[in-house]
Amino acid sequence: MLAARALAFDPAAGVSKESRPFDLFKFGFFSYKEGRKEDAIEAYRYAAEKGHTGSRWALANMYADGDGVPENDLEAFKIYSEIASQGVEPGSEDTGFFVNALISLAGYYSRGIPDSPVHLDLAQARQLYFQAASTFGVPEAQYELARMMLSGEGGSANIHQAKKWLNRAQKNGHAGAMGLLGNIMFQEGQGARGLAMMTTALDRCSPKDRPWLQEMQEQAFSLASEKDRRKAIAMAEEAKAGVN
Repeated sequence: MLAARALAFDPAAGVSKESRPFDLFKFGFFSYKEGRKEDAIEAYRYAAEKGHTGSRWALANMYADGDGVPENDLEAFKIYSEIASQGVEPGSEDTGFFVNALISLAGYYSRGIPDSPVHLDLAQARQLYFQAASTFGVPEAQYELARMMLSGEGGSANIHQAKKWLNRAQKNGHAGAMGLLGNIMFQEGQGARGLAMMTTALDRCSPKDRPWLQEMQEQAFSLASEKDRRKAIAMAEEAKAGVN
């Protein structure tokens, strides 16, 4: 497939399949930004064959999203696995790609890939989230690990450890973790503080998290006493003012 498109590079760009991996990666990146995704894929593939981790990561993302290529989760899984198996040196410029690969693999193991050898493996997903959460301090991994600990997925349930990871994630700016931790605190009797955290999380969350956070916050608000509601609103306003 690569040979068939060997002449696709723009000669004026000074890039060919023999170019250095980073030059190919840059060409692929700018081609992608300009909407020339076939050229981007070609450049990424040549760079990936030469061991460039960033190009492998870019290719995996395109396969996972069906972006410029037919969606192929198994192909994405294989590339993420290659990145993860290489490891990473402390402080390496490849750290971000490596961590992203860990989290992507955890996602695949948490749901499996239909009609493929990749089956549901919650224990493996939990272990990968733990690696990304503990070694690299990634908020999303801390949040996902906590969720699994709360429900007992992939191992024993542990609410104490789950709260620890949620607290770390929310301190690192993860709104979903803040909301979930607030809900736990609300259920444990800290009505005003828990409701305030859920309200603040709702104000800071991404659009994809808004539906479940809003449902959780509204349910807690309906159950809270009038005193706790007023106190929670005041605390949430203080938190909002602190951010601004």
